[in-house]
Amino acid sequence: MKVRKQKMYQIDAFSGTVFGGNPAAVCVLEDWWPDELMQSVASENNLSETAFVVQREKDFEIRWFTPMNEEALCGHATLASAHVIFNYYEYTEDTISFYSRHSGNLSVTKDKDLLTLDFPADNITEVEPPKEIVDAFDKSPLEIYKGRMDYLLLYETQEDIEQSKPNLHILKNVDARGVIITAVGKEVDFVSRFFAPGCGVEEDPVTGSAHTTLTPFWSKKLGKTKLTAQQLSQRKGALTCELIGDRVKISGKAVTYFIGDIYI
Repeated sequence: MKVRKQKMYQIDAFSGTVFGGNPAAVCVLEDWWPDELMQSVASENNLSETAFVVQREKDFEIRWFTPMNEEALCGHATLASAHVIFNYYEYTEDTISFYSRHSGNLSVTKDKDLLTLDFPADNITEVEPPKEIVDAFDKSPLEIYKGRMDYLLLYETQEDIEQSKPNLHILKNVDARGVIITAVGKEVDFVSRFFAPGCGVEEDPVTGSAHTTLTPFWSKKLGKTKLTAQQLSQRKGALTCELIGDRVKISGKAVTYFIGDIYI
């Protein structure tokens, strides 16, 4: 059987140093592999996301896989992919245009060591708490919303977010990709955590796509369009967010952890 050799990068996104932010694997392909093969690679990596990228003239198509399934949108793995293209593929422009079959046109702009995602803003609706969320969390949220992919739970304090220990087994049954919990921050505008056990990600270190929900939510709550954020996972991640019409700009840094070859 012919063995396929493929370069793979692991990038820590939304961090200026290794061992911080959210790690993502990136494979830049000549053409798409079968879905089953990409899923197998993502499962083998066992990271929250593995991104696969194919160049089409000057633009790039992008897809994202968790250890269990393909995702419709992923921020940190898109940031990681841009870091790879800017640094290892002799890309000389300041902006990379990505296309997702599920989320449309996306872009990442480089300004020195800062990368900025341009993603569609989420629309959310306040809802009654589903039984699974009521049962999974010890403390009831002040408000609960449902977006395109996730639930958003608003709490009173940063301590509520830090101390939360949801029942992840129960959360697997929620009818959404995952659950965001959030509150006003002490040193930033807002803090959050993100849980997606149904996708094989118990707690995601830093979730760029969740900030397409969080940014318009907090922009309305705080009456400002430019916001600072921190995701309070063990690794932690720092983001700056801006709401511009129906788009969200999410900025952060990225660093390379390793470059290697996989043989499949």
